Amino acid sequence: MGLFGTILEKLGMKKQEPQEPILAPVPHVAKPAPQAEAAPVPPPPAAIPVVDVMAKLEALAAANPQKLNWKTSIVDLLKLLGIDSSFSARKELAVELNCPAEKMADSAQMNMWLHKTVLQKIAENGGNIPKDLLD
Repeated sequence: MGLFGTILEKLGMKKQEPQEPILAPVPHVAKPAPQAEAAPVPPPPAAIPVVDVMAKLEALAAANPQKLNWKTSIVDLLKLLGIDSSFSARKELAVELNCPAEKMADSAQMNMWLHKTVLQKIAENGGNIPKDLLD
């Protein structure tokens, strides 16, 4: 599991595991057809459950003795979740999320990109991130 998977796990959001295809029964035929095997039927798409990420993060922030500005800082967001917020960890997360090379060269730009991208990805995975934090 990568660092982003750890973030989702800390927020109570597990990534959906791919499901095995369901085999459809073969209709009974008097003469066997050349390819009368069970055909795989793809499972229906699973609905993404919405997780109240904002409430979880607010509760964590209220219980934390440090005043962490997780709404604007990737370092504070990672600290709030109890995840390594060192430069090397953030760089690893940026690589995992495909940060553009020009942003990777400047730590401030990388951090801003990373914070916005992490929030967007949390929202894509069912987290209720307000639109003003995604812009």
